[in-house]
Amino acid sequence: MVALLAFTTIANAQTNTQAINRREHRQERRINQGVRNGELTRNEAHHLRNDERRIAAEKRIAKADGRVTRNERRDIRRDQNRTNRAIYRDKHNDRLRG
Repeated sequence: MVALLAFTTIANAQTNTQAINRREHRQERRINQGVRNGELTRNEAHHLRNDERRIAAEKRIAKADGRVTRNERRDIRRDQNRTNRAIYRDKHNDRLRG
């Protein structure tokens, strides 16, 4: 039983993506908030949500083998940074939902 618990703990540590998950949820909230208050057009929100779906798929693939490597984490964070900047740009441009 102790060996099983130790193995489970090690496996969870290797696929732990809590920081990535928190950021994913924060960015989704920002997109939804931008839609609600009219800062994002439907087209902008659609593109941003597609970016979020692509990142989520990338995270699933990284976790599939039971270990998220440093390079996989770096790639996911880079994509999240890119999407974060796109959210900011789209929310602060002069386009408003009609």
